[in-house]
Amino acid sequence: MTTVLHRAEFGADFIWGTATAAFQIEGATITDGRGASIWDTFSQKRGAIKTGENALMACDFYHRYATDIALNKAMGFTAFRFSISWSRVLPQGTGRVNEAGLAFYERVIDECIRQGQTPWVTLFHWDLPQALEDRGGWANREVLVWFGEYVTLMVKAFGHKVTHWFVLNEPSAFTILGYLVGMHAPGRRSFTSIPAVIHHAALAQADGGRIIREHVPGAVVGTTFSCSPVDAISPLKRDVQAAQRANALLNRLFIEPALGLGYPTQELPFLKSIEKRFAKPGDRERLAFDFDLIGLQHYFRVVVEHSMLVPYLWGRDVSPNRRRVEAVTEMGWEIHPTSMLQIIRQFSLYDGPHRWIVAESGAAFYDQVEQGQVIDTARTAYHVQCLQQVRQAKADGIDLAGYFVWTLLDNFEWAEGYRPRFGLVHVDHRTQHRIIKQSGQWFRHFLTG
Repeated sequence: MTTVLHRAEFGADFIWGTATAAFQIEGATITDGRGASIWDTFSQKRGAIKTGENALMACDFYHRYATDIALNKAMGFTAFRFSISWSRVLPQGTGRVNEAGLAFYERVIDECIRQGQTPWVTLFHWDLPQALEDRGGWANREVLVWFGEYVTLMVKAFGHKVTHWFVLNEPSAFTILGYLVGMHAPGRRSFTSIPAVIHHAALAQADGGRIIREHVPGAVVGTTFSCSPVDAISPLKRDVQAAQRANALLNRLFIEPALGLGYPTQELPFLKSIEKRFAKPGDRERLAFDFDLIGLQHYFRVVVEHSMLVPYLWGRDVSPNRRRVEAVTEMGWEIHPTSMLQIIRQFSLYDGPHRWIVAESGAAFYDQVEQGQVIDTARTAYHVQCLQQVRQAKADGIDLAGYFVWTLLDNFEWAEGYRPRFGLVHVDHRTQHRIIKQSGQWFRHFLTG
C-alpha cells in the first residue's frame, strides 16, 4: 500500500465532508422558543459533565452558521452533515411546531446550497426532547408515534431541498450509554428497560427510513452505526466468546434487524426478552428497511477479556493503558492503523446494502495555539492513515461512497465537556475565534491542490 494519497484515487463521485451535531455546536439553547432536551437537563446534574461545563453557547453555530459553512468550503469539502434539534422544532417533542426553529434550519440548508455544500441531515443525534423523556423516552413505545410525527414534519418542511438523510446517529451509543450505564443523557441505569429501549430505537430507525422514502422522491436514505473491530485478548475460549458477545453488542445489534436478520440473541440471550415482553405482531418485519446507504463511524478497536463482573456480556474492555499501548489519542483511544479497513471489511460481508460511507472519522489530541496557528500533526497523520485504509477498501471492490471528518469545529464533546478537541477548526470557546488547524490545511491542499 503506497503512502502518498491523491484525491483522484477515490473517484470523481467520492463525497468529502465534515460531520457535526446540533447540541454540540448550536448553543442558543433558550433562544427563539427552543425546548429543553435531555442533554440540557443532564448537563445540569452535578458530576455528569467531567469538566462541569454546559452547551449554552457551544460554538454559537446558531448565529455563526454562514461563516462556519464557509470554513467547510474553504477546506475543500463539498458536503456538510448536521443534525436537527428535535426540541428546537417541536419544543414539547410533539404537537405545537416552533416556526422559528424551522426557519433556522431553512437558513442553514439554504446557506449550504448557496455555498455549494450538499446538506446531509441527521434526524436524531441523541438530543431527545426532555418533555418526551418525562413520558418515558425511548423506553415508552409511544416514542414511535412521536418520532414519526417529527420525521414527517422534517421531510415535509425540507424534502424539497434536502435529498441526503441519516435517520439515527449511533443507536447503540445513545441506548447503552444513556439508558443502561448512565454515562450519557438521560443518565438512566436500568437492566429491565434496556431491551425495550433497544427495540424502540430499532423500530424507529426503520420507520424513519420509510417516512423519508414516502415523502422525498429520489432521496438517499441512510442511518449510521458506531463500529469497532473486537479482538479477544487471548485465544482462550472464554476470551473469544466474550469478544463475540461484545461484537454482537457493538456492531450487530442494530444493523441485523434492519437487514431482516433479527437480533443477535444467540450471543446476547437477554435480547430474547424483546420478543417475550416488548414486541408486537409484525415487529420483525417492521424492523427491516432497505437503506440506500449505511454510515460507518469508527474511532478505535476494542480488545476484550472474560469477566464475571459485567452482566450480560461477561467480558470487559482491556484498556490500551493495561495493554501498554503508547499510541493513543487524547481520549485514551488506541490508534490502530488497520482497524478502519478491518471494520469496513467486516460490515461489507453483509448481503446488502451495497453502499457504505464513512460517516464519522476523527481523533482528539491536545492542541495549542502558537503564533496564531495550530500545528496538529498527529491529527493529520491519523486521517492520512484512515484514508489509506479507505483507499484499500475501495481497491478491494467495496463500494464506499465517501468520508466525513468528525468534526468541523472543536465542540461540546458530550459528557467530556470542551476539553477533547476533534475539530479541523480550533475554537476558542470564550471568544468564539476560529483557526483552521494544520489538519484542515492538509485537507484543503489534498482536496483542492
